[in-house]
Amino acid sequence: MNSQFTIAVHCLIVLARNPEQVWNSESLSRKVHTHPARIRKIMSVLRKSGFVETKEGLGGGYRICCDPGTCTLARIYQSIACEALKLSWCSAGCEDDPEFDRIRSAVDFAFTGAERGLEEYLEQWSIASLMKRTTGSVAPISEDMHNT
Repeated sequence: MNSQFTIAVHCLIVLARNPEQVWNSESLSRKVHTHPARIRKIMSVLRKSGFVETKEGLGGGYRICCDPGTCTLARIYQSIACEALKLSWCSAGCEDDPEFDRIRSAVDFAFTGAERGLEEYLEQWSIASLMKRTTGSVAPISEDMHNT
């Protein structure tokens, strides 16, 4: 998992709390405590994936366009960081190394199972369920997950 996923979730919570407000990258970056250029990069992916819409020009920015109750962390993960565990670590020379291929195959097999388990878990959480957890009165985690 990478920080882009965490930032994307944080941004979507901020946008979902104020669904009519348009947030530019500078104001959103202050809420998320991340550089505006990084926010723009992440929001571009979220826009392409249908989570946010953009308004161009003066007063432009981002607004949520998905239902926070059905917007699961799994969907966000799949758009931002899918297969984060399967990053290639070979910089050069691995193309002709059969041992490297066998090890990579075994690691990829293990990581694919871990990835699937992570996505199944993240499917239980929505932006709305996380918003509930930020209000102060929080149900136990197991109860919260089943009331998304």
